[in-house]
Amino acid sequence: MNQASNPKCAVVGYGSWATAIVKTLTVNHHHVDWLVLNDDIRESLETRSLNSKYLPWCYIDREFFTASADINEVVRDADIVILAMPSAFLKKFLEPLTVSLADKIVVSAVKGIIPGDYLTIVEHMNRYYDVPMSNLAVVTGPSHAEEVGQCQLSYLTVAADNMETAERVRDVLNNDFFRCSLSDDVLGVEAAAIMKNVYALAVGMAVGLRYGDNFLAVLISCCAAEMKHFIDEAVPKEGRNVNTAAYMGDLLVTCYSPLSRNRRLGTLLGKGCSVKSALNEMTMVAEGYYAAECIRRSSMRRNIEMPIADMVWEVLYNKASARKAMQALTLTLH
Repeated sequence: MNQASNPKCAVVGYGSWATAIVKTLTVNHHHVDWLVLNDDIRESLETRSLNSKYLPWCYIDREFFTASADINEVVRDADIVILAMPSAFLKKFLEPLTVSLADKIVVSAVKGIIPGDYLTIVEHMNRYYDVPMSNLAVVTGPSHAEEVGQCQLSYLTVAADNMETAERVRDVLNNDFFRCSLSDDVLGVEAAAIMKNVYALAVGMAVGLRYGDNFLAVLISCCAAEMKHFIDEAVPKEGRNVNTAAYMGDLLVTCYSPLSRNRRLGTLLGKGCSVKSALNEMTMVAEGYYAAECIRRSSMRRNIEMPIADMVWEVLYNKASARKAMQALTLTLH
């Protein structure tokens, strides 16, 4: 791995969050090799320095990135590889990969779970791509891509088992608007990033059903307590503070903000859309759809009571009425 002060960076993914991350890296004058599989988007980036589909107003200096459809070309010389695609597409993105990632720092910015495998991104990359835990990191925290792309102030957390790894990732991303703190709670922040999407679905359903702010405050408070209970039981760690930005901050922004795609999906369900039609209406992937199944399986295996997450699962996967499910849930909250 290149130990130079200006490591080579690669970004895999070309949606909103990937675009915002590339913007951040290029503002910091790091050259980025960028995997962009969509021909139209790649042409738009090369000719106009704009992603024509995602954050199409976000100018990215052409001097500091090279877009390619070849993942091996993108990652071959990289010191730091940032994964920033929806979790459901990670396997497809990585399928053509022949270059080893074992000697690179691999960063998950995915905030999701591998559907079907029920592995976090860190677990998946460690198990199937032989990336040692010491080279794996997570970037998480309250961070809507739209705001990062506009260089609005955001506070992120870089988590890694190896603090040297965390520091190297922080150093390439950190600037006046993308401010990074460090954590060694990799599995905890991954779990929080997965769960907050499920809870945003619940809050969205309440919004769609026209519940008021008083109820939303209670619901989100209960979501926070349920999230803490699950994380402490599933991935126990001494000294963890779930009231910090990587946990509570991410939960709050995903539940409250109209920019949240998971909240939007929940709102559609609350307004009476079927799961299929609501998913079809979404222009971007709502990670909570896949996360709900994972959390359900994990909580049942550990015998952890999670009434809010269970309610979301019932609506998504068991054809329960959002109205009736929410009404039943209101009887259990306090």
